[in-house]
Amino acid sequence: MKLFSDNIEDLRTLYIANLKKALDMEQHITKALPTMIEKSTDTRLATAFRDHLEQTKGHVTKVEILLRAATGEADTSTCKVISTLVTEAEDGIKDAGDASIRDITLIAAAQQVEHHEMAVYGTLRSWAELLGEDKAADTLESILDEEKKADELLTSISDSVNTASVIPGGGAAGTNATRVNARGPRTETYVNR
Repeated sequence: MKLFSDNIEDLRTLYIANLKKALDMEQHITKALPTMIEKSTDTRLATAFRDHLEQTKGHVTKVEILLRAATGEADTSTCKVISTLVTEAEDGIKDAGDASIRDITLIAAAQQVEHHEMAVYGTLRSWAELLGEDKAADTLESILDEEKKADELLTSISDSVNTASVIPGGGAAGTNATRVNARGPRTETYVNR
């Protein structure tokens, strides 16, 4: 239950309120990524998470700088969305018994977080532009670009991790398998990448 209202009456107040939530979001991600690194069995995935942890620490610093410039302090406000996404990721890790399924779960959870971050930073960048905060808009754009690249890398990794999980017997290159889905049976040849 919320005890006090943010009393948002204009775009600047809304912008600052959401910067505070972005800082909370990045701090949560910084705390969650070490577990995701530890639970990853795919080396590319673990490396991607390690690299993104360093980027995320940089995002924390950048958002703190933006908040200090706007308000004189770097306070946070609870980002309920990231709390829920982190809880979902933790549950998925616990529920996945097989290592390859756990990697798929980790990728899915990470991409859900990336998509939320892209929405947050795209919105904040637009608001900064409207408020005439050009330096802040550039900083937010740079964070947004890094989030997009992280999502693209996760998609690339998921192509092989997801495919490997459905190949019978672990599957070698050139393995044929028939999958049945709502559109009917399909025979696919898997190529290891």
